[in-house]
Amino acid sequence: MRRFENRTALVTAGAEGLGRGVALRLAAEGARVAIWDRDSGALDNAVRAARDADLSLHTTTLDMTDGTAIAEAAAELLEAFGGLDVLVNNIGGSLHTPFRFLEQSEADWNLVMDVNVTACVRTTRALLPAMVDAGYGRIINMGSKAGRFGSLFAGANYAASKGAMQAFTLQIAQEFGPAGITCNTLCPGAILTPRVERLLSERQSPEERERVLSTIPVRRHGTVEDIAAAVAYIASEEAGFVNGASLDINGGQAMVI
Repeated sequence: MRRFENRTALVTAGAEGLGRGVALRLAAEGARVAIWDRDSGALDNAVRAARDADLSLHTTTLDMTDGTAIAEAAAELLEAFGGLDVLVNNIGGSLHTPFRFLEQSEADWNLVMDVNVTACVRTTRALLPAMVDAGYGRIINMGSKAGRFGSLFAGANYAASKGAMQAFTLQIAQEFGPAGITCNTLCPGAILTPRVERLLSERQSPEERERVLSTIPVRRHGTVEDIAAAVAYIASEEAGFVNGASLDINGGQAMVI
């Protein structure tokens, strides 16, 4: 499939894990893809992975907790691409802050909010005007099962930040839908990236992990490919009537009417 021919996309925190998988999927379907990440070595690895698949990625190294750096990178991206069609606000994580609420410091809370919410808000603010000018855009915010149902291994700061991203999605969807821009949230369960594997191994025993797995009707955890496929649909032209949605991707572990 080549759904993204002549389209441009940005994936934040795109050097590893979910971000890299999403970036490579969009590139494989014809998009011109930029990725932002603070880890220059991981960005180099992503470029090599793309090259091995006969694809290309445009990379920028920046600290996304720095608002000035985001504004500058956004301006450079728009200058290079001439616009932007797809924004995947993928940056986020529990950042190895404590799981239990009373063990979380003010700094733990602020750090997770800065990365999971403020960085995405700043990025969206910097790039939305170009989408408005073009009369077209797809914004995909990376939420989490934690933001809707709580988490067994990520703390209150993470759950609250992902809930905030869902609320942000609803407002952007409502305000900018008339301008031809959709905004949706993906809410994955535990996706077994190396980072999540490390976190699970630290916070759950093998027996606990087996019990959790038994609560997932499809009897497996999610993969990067599961998320990349969902992003590719939500980001496509054929998803133009999907707006303000929160898509649960958790194998049926948590369901709502």
